[in-house]
Amino acid sequence: MQCKICGQENPSCFSERILGRYPVEYYRCNNCCFVQTQEPFWLEEAYARPVNLSDTGYMVRNLFYSKRLTILLFLLFGSTGKFLDYAGGYGVFVRLMRDIGFDFYWEDKYSQNLFSAGFERDYVSKIDAVTVFEAFEHFENPMMELESLLKISKTIIFSTELYPEPLPEPKDWWYYGLDHGQHIAFYSEKTIGYMAERFDVNYYRLGSLHIFSDREIPKWKILAMRLSRFGLYPLIAKKLKSKTWDDHQKATKMVIK
Repeated sequence: MQCKICGQENPSCFSERILGRYPVEYYRCNNCCFVQTQEPFWLEEAYARPVNLSDTGYMVRNLFYSKRLTILLFLLFGSTGKFLDYAGGYGVFVRLMRDIGFDFYWEDKYSQNLFSAGFERDYVSKIDAVTVFEAFEHFENPMMELESLLKISKTIIFSTELYPEPLPEPKDWWYYGLDHGQHIAFYSEKTIGYMAERFDVNYYRLGSLHIFSDREIPKWKILAMRLSRFGLYPLIAKKLKSKTWDDHQKATKMVIK
């Protein structure tokens, strides 16, 4: 099967059942180390719900990343800037970031915006950075998706779990997501580095957070992010003006109209 990252032919590495009934072949590229499933014919069934029932960490993850992104975005852009949460699900993250004080907007082709309605992307305004949480493993064509994202902004901040070495068997790594069938693309650090080089952007890793950007981020800012557990978040949050009340007034006017 042809690798969807680098285009080379890649061999099968194992097979497993997805959604409890579909035997599926997995392939690992010897060149860029990308792991992908065979062409995913089961996705319509897998996405019967946009957020799968087994994703019990949905709220905890949004709360966690809202704090980390508060520090990161403030260090990179200060208190200004316009941001987009791509594949934003129900809009929880956008609502959290607006409550903190960032001018965030939502976009998702497959989900209803429940928590940040009225703050959808307008396709006109300049976007300073795009966040993409737990979506890269869902992409059927990651390089095409990344190319589209970089047209929105040259700074992409995303999360995905990198597989450990040696490549784990399906029974040994929960991130394959066999129960819900939505995870079809898996990356190593080499894969992510290959993608960055292909699109001529800098790559920075902060645990499960990854950054592609055309700007060079000073080492002290990366260090500050890594030390964020020592209380940077509340200090920065105090410098920002929450948009909660302004958004409430906007929403009220929309309802009256």
